[in-house]
Amino acid sequence: MPRLKKARALSPGARVGVAAPAARVDAAVLEAGEQLVRDLGYEPVRADDPTAECGYFAGDDDRRTRELNALIDAPDIAAILCARGGYGCHRYVDRLDPVRLRAAATLLVGYSDITTLLLWQRRVAGLTGIHGPMLERSGPEHRASLEQLFELMAGGMPSPMQGRGVRAGCVEGPLVGGSLTLVAASLGTPWEIDTRGAILLLEDVNEAPFRIDRMLHSLRVAGKLAGCAGIGVGAMVDCGDARHPDWTADGIIAEQAEAHGLPLVCGLPFGHVAQNRAWTYGARAVLDGDRGTLAQLEAGVSRRS
Repeated sequence: MPRLKKARALSPGARVGVAAPAARVDAAVLEAGEQLVRDLGYEPVRADDPTAECGYFAGDDDRRTRELNALIDAPDIAAILCARGGYGCHRYVDRLDPVRLRAAATLLVGYSDITTLLLWQRRVAGLTGIHGPMLERSGPEHRASLEQLFELMAGGMPSPMQGRGVRAGCVEGPLVGGSLTLVAASLGTPWEIDTRGAILLLEDVNEAPFRIDRMLHSLRVAGKLAGCAGIGVGAMVDCGDARHPDWTADGIIAEQAEAHGLPLVCGLPFGHVAQNRAWTYGARAVLDGDRGTLAQLEAGVSRRS
């Protein structure tokens, strides 16, 4: 894995590329999201048509690959903010050029299906990225999340996240993870998640407990749980089963944390919720299972040109 390089920080008024690398995007929702970016003092820029449609996707794989490459190659684009997730990045991520991305040091932001791109750029390109809100939501909590995101993108230090301590212990390590579904799907690929000494952060949506259990056991068998320092869990939205109300996502993860002797914090404010706090892939952080907190220790971007 390449040595970690920090992506470029945003400057005031910077141009921010808007990409739709996965599922198709509602034009009105996208325009509202772009206006929020303007309200925060930045200029959203489209390299292609992110409202293109090809069945489920925001245009075909060639269009979405071309869009990302154009934004990476544009020297005046400081960051790439994804419009939404859904599904689609897994289809073409191996066609992206890690050398181009690392040289450009362009900051990539998103979550959900964008987990695949974040895993790829960390493992293959050796570049930090940000797991954070996109442009598919609205409302005051979403705006506050975007404000915190842009502070982080500009080189600011995020305040600690408060969750619920489930297993005691205080550990330090780089942050990795994202959508549990995409983390598990990375196994056996060139962008397979590297959890060695890391704090593994997980979130997901609309996954039944049995599927969560299966994905956790896939990570266990692959050695990804034994290798990590601790686990932090964000929002697990609609991941229950009314027939088995005692079988919960947090409980399934806690079972694995117990088996591997790992500190565990649940209920952290990130994932498929309006309050989606941003965190930096690869940045060092402290997970405190006694206090139920996650604190990033360093800026995830570089202010050097």
